[in-house]
Amino acid sequence: MAAKVICVMQQKGGVGKTTTACNIAHALARAGHPTLLIDFDPQGQDAVMLGMKSEQGVFYFLTADPNDPDSVNMVRPWIRKTGRDNLWLIAGNEKTGLAQIALSQGGEKPYSYVRSQLNPFIRNGLGYVVLDTSPSVGGLQERAIWASDVLLVPTSTEFASLQALTHSMVTAHDLAQDKGWKGGVLGILPTFYDETTRESRLAMERLNRSSFGCEILNPIHRATILRECWAARKTIFEMAPKSRSADEYQDLADIILKRY
Repeated sequence: MAAKVICVMQQKGGVGKTTTACNIAHALARAGHPTLLIDFDPQGQDAVMLGMKSEQGVFYFLTADPNDPDSVNMVRPWIRKTGRDNLWLIAGNEKTGLAQIALSQGGEKPYSYVRSQLNPFIRNGLGYVVLDTSPSVGGLQERAIWASDVLLVPTSTEFASLQALTHSMVTAHDLAQDKGWKGGVLGILPTFYDETTRESRLAMERLNRSSFGCEILNPIHRATILRECWAARKTIFEMAPKSRSADEYQDLADIILKRY
């Protein structure tokens, strides 16, 4: 059975996207499901959070020929063990942006391009593939969405992020209506929630009144421990497994496990 592909996306930075991608990937792996995390952001922050080295794995992944076994085999060494059971990473760095330029040479690649690149890997015993996307990399985000079975959209509970959320949901709708994307939206994930602030409370109220046509998931609260995870290069399950943040990300992973 092919792996389920989960795309974590937003068209605004600073919403906890990479924190979410790394933590749900680790949660799925901890549940016994082989999971591959792919970092499509040129900043290469997934590797940083996992205590690894940012490198050009995604560049080779994007420029390989999926119909050429030799080309595919050149990508496999870039699938790195993370030191965590059942969790692997294809890391990115600034060369990811160069890959986008290469994809545009000789004509625009189809929206199915990233899915085609994934196909040699998702049939090899993986349970899940988690795609962490950049806010915008010249069409790469749209192709990553098209490659996914399900979309997870983090949004911080502030009004600037809510405006970007509208653009993100329009992008997903247009890919489904105009480009034949057959995936769905798992839900909108409120992040950096702080019930003691008026802005957070109003943002949650606005989200709950929204007409995006998908579920508003339980929020991830603002927490110092999540920032400390970055400094320690650990996921929340390694850093503070009994914390509220760990419970919140575990609950999110449980929803994914139950539905997909």
